[in-house]
Amino acid sequence: MPKKTIYEKRNGIAYLTVNNPEKANVMDSQVMEEMAEEYRDFWEDRDMKVLILTGMGDRHFSAGHHIQPPPPGQSYTDIRIQRNEGFFWPRAQTVNGREIAVFGGGTDFPRVWKPVIAAVNGWAAGAGLYMLLHTVDIRIACEEHARFYFALLSNRGGIGSGPSATHLTRQLNYAHAMKMLLTDEPIDAKEAERIGLIYETVPHDRLMARCEELAERIKQMPPVAVRMLKEFAVKSRELPEQAAWDMQYTYNHMVAQLSTDGDDADAAFLEKRSRNVQGNLRG
Repeated sequence: MPKKTIYEKRNGIAYLTVNNPEKANVMDSQVMEEMAEEYRDFWEDRDMKVLILTGMGDRHFSAGHHIQPPPPGQSYTDIRIQRNEGFFWPRAQTVNGREIAVFGGGTDFPRVWKPVIAAVNGWAAGAGLYMLLHTVDIRIACEEHARFYFALLSNRGGIGSGPSATHLTRQLNYAHAMKMLLTDEPIDAKEAERIGLIYETVPHDRLMARCEELAERIKQMPPVAVRMLKEFAVKSRELPEQAAWDMQYTYNHMVAQLSTDGDDADAAFLEKRSRNVQGNLRG
């Protein structure tokens, strides 16, 4: 079976492209399984510092999950009952009945504690948008083609069982998030930039180059500290200020004890030279 993603690694940057443009780069089970394995490889390869995620073509980043009819012998009611059972009697390695896909296959999006940049080349609709909210740190969008569409109320008639609405209300101003959720209208790249859903819009012919500029900048940072800073930023969002500060203080000391990069940073400052960032761990 031909792959539906393209995964490449060049000079410390991993590139993951959803390659199913004839079907709007939808994320069917094959795509999700391939992405999970590719995220796992990116996480475990210590030479890879940043991941750039995009979709093939200039029409769709991803139009979301591939909606299919029930398997033979099952009805939509059967599927809903199974989901309810998964919620009340969850299997091991699940959250609310959903498989955890941080380090492997599953029904949820993978997340790793290395930086992920999205080159949003076209429509990010449904699960295509949810993936941006859950797994991407810096979002750059093509000003000509990128559109963002939540597609829950208008398309599915529900509020979603995944954490997409949860992420949106935590990442955006409340009024902007609620307008996007309740009207369920698509927005263009400029509006997405205005409300803070994405970081920046660029012309289509500059999209990948801009993402690579950011990736190259991040590559210069000490990798152990980068990895710990991302984990802290994500995990501390729900903590009270003092608890978050305590966590930051602890993580900072962990970085100092784990990595030699901090030692060289101090020496480089005193000697007025560039840092020698290696990401080495203490023996």
